[in-house]
Amino acid sequence: MQKSIEVEYWVVDRNGALTTPGALAEVSEYTEEEFVEPLFELKTPPCETYAELRTTFVDQLDEVLSRADELDKSLVPLGTPIGAESIERRTGERGRIQSRVLGANFEYARHCAGTHLHFEKRNVTDQLNALVGLDPALALLSSSPYFRGERIANGARAYLYRKKCYEHFPGHGQLWDYVHTVAEWERRLERRFEEFKAAAVEAGVDGDRVDDHFSPDDVVWTPVRLRDTMPTVEWRAPDATLPSQILRLAEEMDAVMEQLHQTNVSVEGSEGGVGSDGVTLPEFETVLDYTEQAMHVGLESGDVATYLERMGFGVQGYDPLTRRIDGRQCVSPSEARELRLRYGELLRSDVNDLLRN
Repeated sequence: MQKSIEVEYWVVDRNGALTTPGALAEVSEYTEEEFVEPLFELKTPPCETYAELRTTFVDQLDEVLSRADELDKSLVPLGTPIGAESIERRTGERGRIQSRVLGANFEYARHCAGTHLHFEKRNVTDQLNALVGLDPALALLSSSPYFRGERIANGARAYLYRKKCYEHFPGHGQLWDYVHTVAEWERRLERRFEEFKAAAVEAGVDGDRVDDHFSPDDVVWTPVRLRDTMPTVEWRAPDATLPSQILRLAEEMDAVMEQLHQTNVSVEGSEGGVGSDGVTLPEFETVLDYTEQAMHVGLESGDVATYLERMGFGVQGYDPLTRRIDGRQCVSPSEARELRLRYGELLRSDVNDLLRN
């Protein structure tokens, strides 16, 4: 089964101040600017095996970091930029329409950097449902508890997206319930597109402009997405973080996704588990409860850690950066710059370790 990684990293200068990617976005066809100015995205091509994915991802990052050194810039593997600086959105019609629809809440999305894992479509209903059930695994990569210098949650990025940015449009940014068929998922997408278009028109946007820049395939920002253009099932719940941690999660998630092709998937009860006799997902309300704990408490929640162990993750092998950064209620601008530089150096060290191994 083919799989790929997308990760967004903040770009800072030698002083830790946020800056634009500039020439970093031109390193290869797999590097690009994101919708806000200090955010950079790296994508791997689809890879058939985990070993290929690992090698490709690490080599790409090494190339980008070498170019960053030449430009006196660093990439920062944190889910938010921590500090309270103003972050500008790049010009673009999609962003303008989203801003009209979401209003001031769209500001929250400018402070979020995530990791996206793509899996080739196979038995799509089971894949969608498995990713819904595994949503609490976002706790494994939690990498920042801060927004604008204030502590808001163990996983600030997930909190910002789900509780703030899409507060008034929960169907567009929050986790969806399980489905019985792919057609059911696609009907949901159609309804969300119509809702978004209606809200845009009400906000003064011409309907044809919405049709020109949005479609059911790309109108939602939910943690699980079905992508026709890739074509993949995409999991968007985790934060940006160190590549070694991303690769660990990609390997363990891939093992679960591969197992879906060889076993039965059921939804029942409140525990869930992955075993030789099948994959059992807990009822949706239980998943939501685990996700709330994952966002607010992270792996310090015994219930979340135990659940993830049952679902096939080696929880003890993860070291969420939030644990290292957390411990204060407020972070000053100078402390935010220092933290960004520190974790930019840690990213470089992490890639070097991966290259040696």
